[in-house]
Amino acid sequence: MRLLFRFLASLSLATNHALGAFLGRAVFVLSPRWRCRTRENLAASGLARSDDELQRLARENAAEMGKGVTELAWALFRPPEDVVATVVDEDGWEAVEKLRAGGKAIIFVTPHLGGYDIAGRYLWSRLPILAMYRPHKIAWLDDLVREGRNRGAAFDGTNVAPATLAGVRMLLKHLRRGGCTVVLPDQVPGEGEGEWSEFFGRPAFTMTLVGRLQEASEAAIVFCYAERLVRGQGYILHYTALEEPLGSDKPTATRRVNAMVEQLVRACPTQYLWGYNRYKRPSGAPPPPVAAGSR
Repeated sequence: MRLLFRFLASLSLATNHALGAFLGRAVFVLSPRWRCRTRENLAASGLARSDDELQRLARENAAEMGKGVTELAWALFRPPEDVVATVVDEDGWEAVEKLRAGGKAIIFVTPHLGGYDIAGRYLWSRLPILAMYRPHKIAWLDDLVREGRNRGAAFDGTNVAPATLAGVRMLLKHLRRGGCTVVLPDQVPGEGEGEWSEFFGRPAFTMTLVGRLQEASEAAIVFCYAERLVRGQGYILHYTALEEPLGSDKPTATRRVNAMVEQLVRACPTQYLWGYNRYKRPSGAPPPPVAAGSR
């Protein structure tokens, strides 16, 4: 598998993405479970105005998800300078520069949209980033990801904190010193780490980590994603800085986070991870709230 990842990284970005698009379409056809979940989540989002548009979005999304898989190898095993060079434009970077000039720590909130692995590697190259990492359940994949992420790492060999209470303490210490971190806000958290909050009109168990980190560190929050351009032409990074803190009320904070993720997804709907089981109830979590109309 390591040889496969290195092979994918050796390809041009255009060829890597072409292969990924083919594989993504194949999986969409061959996996009824993935296909049904993608269509179900897209349909519930209200982004498609007709069944034809829904089918088109689902097919385009399948290709984009395939690109996301093959570009993971590109992001992790290509020389860091090659990865940085794929970012051909930045929309909103001036807001980041202003925050950094004022000495602000920044929490970059990056959903599963576009080239999120590329976005993380790019930010890593420009800012003092410390990110949390939860080990993958598949051991060999975890080993590959760790090996790739340690390429170009900090002088002490790592820019990664474990996804534990000790890791949260490391993040807070880093942010209070003026550092930055990257958080994926749309992963389903574990018991005691989330709140049910509306996401595209449905209750989704949403992590409270973003709000807790900001409240404890007074860091700024910047939402960002890497828009994947056609034919391997690179990426455009989009940044949106929140002007006001999320606040200490957890339901309000999580709803604001989800609303911002929705805003980004609406701008680039085919590149979101619609096949992810975003609305599942994790073990130990309370049941989702019952809509008033369904009682």
